[in-house]
Amino acid sequence: MRIFVLDKNLKPLDPCHPARARELLKKRRAKVFKRYPFTIVLQERTVEKSVTHSHRIKIDPGSKTTGVAVVVEETGRVTNALLISHRGQQIKHSLYARKALRRGRRNRKTRYRQPRFLNRNRKTGWLPPSLETRIANIETWVRRIRKICPVTAISQELVSFDTQALQNPEVSGIEYQQGELFGWEVKEYLLAKWGRKCAYCRAENIPLEIEHIIAKSKGGSNRVSNLTLACRKCNEAKGNQPIEQFLKQKPDVLKQILARAKAPLKDAAAVNATRWELYRRLQSTGLPVEVGSGGLTKFNRQTRGIIKAHWTDAACVGSSTPERLLLRGIKPLLVTAKGHGTRQRCRPDKYGFPVCHAPKAKFFKGFATGDIVKADIPAGKYAGKYIGQIAIRFRPSFLLLLPDKRFDVHPKYLTTIHKADGYEYHISK
Repeated sequence: MRIFVLDKNLKPLDPCHPARARELLKKRRAKVFKRYPFTIVLQERTVEKSVTHSHRIKIDPGSKTTGVAVVVEETGRVTNALLISHRGQQIKHSLYARKALRRGRRNRKTRYRQPRFLNRNRKTGWLPPSLETRIANIETWVRRIRKICPVTAISQELVSFDTQALQNPEVSGIEYQQGELFGWEVKEYLLAKWGRKCAYCRAENIPLEIEHIIAKSKGGSNRVSNLTLACRKCNEAKGNQPIEQFLKQKPDVLKQILARAKAPLKDAAAVNATRWELYRRLQSTGLPVEVGSGGLTKFNRQTRGIIKAHWTDAACVGSSTPERLLLRGIKPLLVTAKGHGTRQRCRPDKYGFPVCHAPKAKFFKGFATGDIVKADIPAGKYAGKYIGQIAIRFRPSFLLLLPDKRFDVHPKYLTTIHKADGYEYHISK
């Protein structure tokens, strides 16, 4: 893993080896500019007196995780890698919760008001927030890397998933237009598929209800591959439990149901829906943008004998991939999108009644929730030195969040080392 370097005018230079960065810091010829990704700024050198090489940002977009690699075009050395974890599903759940809360309030207070859901106009290219956040995360990190590294080009994997072939690899011709329910109604199709029996208790000759294998409240869909039949007793007993938990005493039945159910396609749909919009926004940076297919990425990776991972896939994107990629010593930075808090001031209970109100202020004594701090506690039960994130309270008692524990700490023992920027960071092992 290389260290990003800036000159004294904050212009990007070539990344350097960690040993060289330690030497520069020790001799006070450089200072720490940023903690994540680790960046130093030189005290004397300028870009005019330095030789820089062309770097390329390579992106492997994904629904849950996106791989990013920075490659020196002349030598093929991968200087840095990132794994960006998106929060699209979390946003979707939050919007559904808000929607349910507002609908309940509207029914209680303005039940006779005319509906207004058809008078909203969306701009061209609008994407749902759960998809928009994926593009915004990649845009953010492309912009950040360009500020600290001499980037001259971008490569993006522009892949399209055939969702019907993912379900049935042998689909062809007119079968693409007919679909799984061609000639059936949903209930009749499920009766034939599950043998007119309850999928859980195998009861027959009783009324059967349509049941979601993965409950809708847990992200399940209405696709027929997520539907089964259950008697009233089993349907109520399962509720929205995961099927693995409900059938943990019946492993044979669980195995049979999961074998008939098919994998959800929402991840493939998310990549398909955002790929061209991401390409357009990368073009707006003014840099040349190269695109490559998923098949080319796989060919590049296999011919070079590289193990599969999101960041190694990113390094192999496009026809610009060098014949030899130097990956030794690379530990990708794990970046998890966390958002910037909430603007909601009134916190309601599940019935919509206010419970508490959040203060308007976002800072207290110079700290904000999400800051990464160094704590030096001189005495007490938690005496010692720690590095972690904080959650502020509007009194001199903050919550210090560590991987294995959390406890209260006074702000006088804290020093900020990285301001909250909407992301959480870890170095892969």
